[in-house]
Amino acid sequence: MAKDYYKLLGIEKSASQDEIKKAFRGLAHKYHPDKQGGDEAKFKEINEAYQILSDEKKRAQYDQFGSAAFDGSAGGGYGGGGFNGAGFDFSGFQGAGFEDLGDIFGGMFGGSRGGSRERRGGDIQVDVHLSFHESIFGVDKELSLTKNIACERCAGNGAEPGKGVKKCGTCDGNGVVIGVQRTILGAMQTKRTCETCHGTGEIPNTPCSTCHGAGLEKKRKTLNVHIPSGVEDGNVLRVRSEGEAIKGGESGDLFVRIGVKPDHRFERDGETIYSEKQIGFTQAALGAVVSIETVDGKADLTIPAGTQSQTQLRLRGKGVPSRGGRGDHIVIVKVVTPYKLSKEQRKMLETLGLNE
Repeated sequence: MAKDYYKLLGIEKSASQDEIKKAFRGLAHKYHPDKQGGDEAKFKEINEAYQILSDEKKRAQYDQFGSAAFDGSAGGGYGGGGFNGAGFDFSGFQGAGFEDLGDIFGGMFGGSRGGSRERRGGDIQVDVHLSFHESIFGVDKELSLTKNIACERCAGNGAEPGKGVKKCGTCDGNGVVIGVQRTILGAMQTKRTCETCHGTGEIPNTPCSTCHGAGLEKKRKTLNVHIPSGVEDGNVLRVRSEGEAIKGGESGDLFVRIGVKPDHRFERDGETIYSEKQIGFTQAALGAVVSIETVDGKADLTIPAGTQSQTQLRLRGKGVPSRGGRGDHIVIVKVVTPYKLSKEQRKMLETLGLNE
């Protein structure tokens, strides 16, 4: 009977290899017979479909001739040899995503295909709020964190000073416990972190009186973190190895999320800073030198004669610092028309006849 492999995986015929792999992984988790509610027959079908569609040559044959092109061989013995390891054709998975099965089964059975992963402490995230000026030029911030650090009394090995450590008897010093899990694919080796030594391969002869053998203690630590110039609201900085410590592994990282308080005087777009400056009609017409605010302090700005409202005047090198130097500060000029004029002023303007 012809089989629709695309329908079995719930994908379109135009599906990419990534989409095929993603569909297979989801269905494998759902139907694995060792899981509650699993379905061995369905699991066999989706594996057969994946073996064919994940191989470009086999997929091309299937698209041309259908499943009949693989009768008697497509499943590597699905109909006869079964999943006992004898007759199942693994060659179709090589280079086509079969390594994902190791990830799937490792997650189900508590092991991994490449042995135990290096243990690592948890990451920490903190929020730091900066003024606009601090975000432009950078600043050093002092942060106080309560976190797990290596026990000071035992230097993190969990043993009372002078008593030393010994090889863990549970894992024989390997840090991992190796087991065998029977699956429909046959016996699969699993590895999990040793619960006795927590992956270190060693246990204390006499547990530390401070941390009781854990190698860790929770303390408040003060850090001085440098915030570089030019950061923006929402940026996240990583401070490596300043997260949670873990016995026998690497400490996690500290992530500093930046919040920048707005400054009503300035707006920022990348390396450019914008501000507005109001000037009078006479200054716009005749030109003038006016004082403005910049992130460096007050500065003089030359208004050319005949300046129109919304004209943008550039102050080079007064913007945000960057690797290539500094950006610019652009001043948007707004010409203010007077609301009230004296009779004399009105008469003078009428005499000038400054119509467009």
